[in-house]
Amino acid sequence: QVQLVESGGGSVEAGGSLTLSCAASGYRYNQHYCMGWFRQTSGKEREGVAIYDTVGTNVYADSVKGRFTISKDKNTDTVYLQMNNLKPEDSGMYYCASERCDNGILRTNGGSSFEPGGYRNWGQGTQVTVSS
Repeated sequence: QVQLVESGGGSVEAGGSLTLSCAASGYRYNQHYCMGWFRQTSGKEREGVAIYDTVGTNVYADSVKGRFTISKDKNTDTVYLQMNNLKPEDSGMYYCASERCDNGILRTNGGSSFEPGGYRNWGQGTQVTVSS
């Protein structure tokens, strides 16, 4: 069973930066997976922000391209989301998710890694608040 532990988040003024991290345990050596971040705000569905694919191409929401960077520690199953030039609309609860995948396709349901429905493994969530 895969477990995810998130850290980071907090409050920052617009234009500032934050880094989120998500550490996974339970993956066997050389298993391929997708891991990344989804954001949810009140009254809205969870939406993809950035996904790291261990063998494919990382993907980003259009709204964060050029500002956010997702990366993975070479020696551990830990993924980082560096968020720069934050905007108030980036605020929300950020959830880490991870699932076995192949080139952006989740093994659970054959869906895109950027859609939350196919993920079984979720972190507890961390709040990001950006003030104007």
